Amino acid sequence: MKILSTPRMERCIGCHSCSLACARLVHKQLSWDTAGIRIRSTGGLSTGFEAKPCLACDPAPCALACPTGAFTQRRGGGVVVKKKLCIRCGACAQACPVDAIYLDPCGEPFVCIHCGRCVEFCPHDCLEMTEVPVPPIADEGRKEAGP
Repeated sequence: MKILSTPRMERCIGCHSCSLACARLVHKQLSWDTAGIRIRSTGGLSTGFEAKPCLACDPAPCALACPTGAFTQRRGGGVVVKKKLCIRCGACAQACPVDAIYLDPCGEPFVCIHCGRCVEFCPHDCLEMTEVPVPPIADEGRKEAGP
């Protein structure tokens, strides 16, 4: 399984191309409020930016906090979001330890789903998809004990 990582943020110029690509390609909207990744300045106008993507927690506090099951644990880390189940209570955003869930003005949640569609839009190669091991399912990999 792959997750989005931000290994070269020192190269980031704050262009927000990744955020706009996410909003447009994943969520079919073009708004700062509808991106699963956000870029924030850490003090400068042309340097010092940080990305706020989902860290692919396992177990995911946002999924545990969701009262309707709109956020469910993804095998290997992160979450799957079923927006039709969301009641816009904001419990997911409050539970996120890294402030990676964004609520639009109507309270609809947006979080990185680790699809990687933003990576190719970063002009300075700050983002990448990183392979992480997926733990086996309980019965997977078990072998019959032989004589």
